Amino acid sequence: MRPENLTVFIVDDDPAIRDSLSLMLGLSGYRVAPFSDAESFLAAYQPGWLGCVVADLRLPGRTGIELQAELRARNSMLHFIVITAHGDVQTARTAFQAQAIDFLEKPFDHAELLAAIETAFTEQERRLDRIRSHDADQHMLETLTGREREVLHHVARGLHAKEIARALDISPRTVEVHKTRIMAKLKARNVAELVRFSLVTEQGRQGIRNGD
Repeated sequence: MRPENLTVFIVDDDPAIRDSLSLMLGLSGYRVAPFSDAESFLAAYQPGWLGCVVADLRLPGRTGIELQAELRARNSMLHFIVITAHGDVQTARTAFQAQAIDFLEKPFDHAELLAAIETAFTEQERRLDRIRSHDADQHMLETLTGREREVLHHVARGLHAKEIARALDISPRTVEVHKTRIMAKLKARNVAELVRFSLVTEQGRQGIRNGD
């Protein structure tokens, strides 16, 4: 089910465009929040905001590209869609390199914008699913003892019980006992799943938030 707090944030200094987009998107069932420039948007911005930003390229003060860069610097979860009547290849390249969903030249068809928003929301939902999955894995990893974490690390490196026993100065039988407990705590069915959990310990949630 789509999160109810996904919002389309419109940033455009033309009140006619803000009003027409707000009306069109509202009638299409989207939550909308309009802003006249990047500064007013950033002044209101909350880290927990979800959805996408539809921003004009040329704004008074910070440009749309500068707003996009600032949101990435703040590790924002918001996806970005650029709209402009003054596009060029280099600017479009900059936007896409910063992971913009789309770069639409005015006048654009409303269907194009709706498609871009749907793409942004779908990517947002996938990222939220990855975060929830990562958090669930992390919660299970926190149930492991220090020794169990050591055994997990060596198992993920492909070492056998005897090799792990030598590395940790314990018996192979003790290694097997730890491995059994680890698999039970992590609800892992095989060594491949243990390897996945080991990778979770090496990856931060921040990378997931940024879509890396």
